[in-house]
Amino acid sequence: MKLIVANWKCNPSTLSEAKSLFNEVKKRIEEIYSKKNLNSEIVICPPFIYLSELQSSTYRFYLGAQDCFWEEKGAFTGEISPLMLRKLGCHYVILGHSERRRYLKETNQMIAKKIVAALKFRLRPILCIGETLEERKQEKTAYILKTQLRESLELVISYKLSVSNLVIAYEPVWAIGTGNNCSVDEAMTSLMFIKRQLLNLYPKKNPNKIKILYGGSVNSKNAKEYINVGFDGLLIGGASLKSREFIKIIHFIQS
Repeated sequence: MKLIVANWKCNPSTLSEAKSLFNEVKKRIEEIYSKKNLNSEIVICPPFIYLSELQSSTYRFYLGAQDCFWEEKGAFTGEISPLMLRKLGCHYVILGHSERRRYLKETNQMIAKKIVAALKFRLRPILCIGETLEERKQEKTAYILKTQLRESLELVISYKLSVSNLVIAYEPVWAIGTGNNCSVDEAMTSLMFIKRQLLNLYPKKNPNKIKILYGGSVNSKNAKEYINVGFDGLLIGGASLKSREFIKIIHFIQS
């Protein structure tokens, strides 16, 4: 079962646009179901304010959030708790995205607390990891991935939580929104490295159940290549805002 996640980020600008995009994607996915069994799980992650307006009864078509706080409730102005997300019908939450690390100065330690909170409230956290262009040029990719994984997942280990609901998204920061997607060979190298690190972190917990996605300038022309080299799915940004392109990606993965 492949996992296809649409990250709308801070888009679109109005509720009517969000509903239109959501309903178009939902309609086309239902059409696929009517013709053949869909061997993918689809997740749409819109801005928080649209979550309550977007609902789906379609099997394997879920809502996700783009972030959450690490507390259930309290005096935390502007934050959204994992409990709130569950009550809105969310099944997934993206955590540690490079844009939040960059613009909001999120640390691995903050992300670790969010992952624990998400798991406790039965949300599936999608942990984003990846190197910047400068780190890549300095040949620090392995070090960055190892550090982000270890520090972001250390509380999962200490709290003895199940890892079966974890999802890892490898998103090289230099490829996000640039149109310069990571080469398949380079992505595969990082994929194998991530798998080895997960085995080191969870030698007794069958980490092979953890899905690993690729993200970073994914489109209908390159999507299947990442699946063919072993990724369990995709985290899609800009292309997910174009319903036809997004559905093309789903179609190509099915074929």
